[in-house]
Amino acid sequence: MKMITVLALVLIIALTTKPILGAAPAAGRATPEAVLDTTGKKLRVGAYYYIVPDDPAQYGGGIDLASIGQDCPLDVVASYQGEPVSFTPFNTNKGIVYVSTDLNIEFNAETDCPQSNVWKLDDDDYYSSGQWFVTTDGVGGKPGAGTVRNWFQIEKYENAYKLVYCPHVCRDCKVQCKSIGLYHDSNGNKRLGLNDTPLKVQFKRQPRNS
Repeated sequence: MKMITVLALVLIIALTTKPILGAAPAAGRATPEAVLDTTGKKLRVGAYYYIVPDDPAQYGGGIDLASIGQDCPLDVVASYQGEPVSFTPFNTNKGIVYVSTDLNIEFNAETDCPQSNVWKLDDDDYYSSGQWFVTTDGVGGKPGAGTVRNWFQIEKYENAYKLVYCPHVCRDCKVQCKSIGLYHDSNGNKRLGLNDTPLKVQFKRQPRNS
């Protein structure tokens, strides 16, 4: 009789501790949401995309490089055409770009500047304009204190997306978390930089034969 009672108890414990199918994942382990392009497909690592406005009235047709104040490195601006970029997350193993993930952004464009086309946050104009701007000459990969300004994120924003600077690749670094928006300078340039008003964007894949 005792043996039957013990076996019944073991069976009850096994049934009550078995995971329930369809249950929500444990806290902190939720499956990240993939970023989608304008056709509803997931953004792929290694592919090229145009960063286009969700509202065309907000700026022109894309994001481009421009020489502002100095020849090189080139700065990141909104323009009427734009150049395609690639997104390289901190972890590229899955080949997909996810929201809220640290990533490098790099233009796929030929320039006369020797610097890289990897995006970087820069404060060279901070004391004259009070702004932090997005420029190039960043370093791809190599996460740490020396590259903390080269990492950005894509976040959901209403029915589209926004770019954000809030890197987690350096735990000991003090960074200011803020959205990327537009700054209209006195020369008519629409520069990308830290802003309380996010730039609402979508991602249009560059055709493979381009």
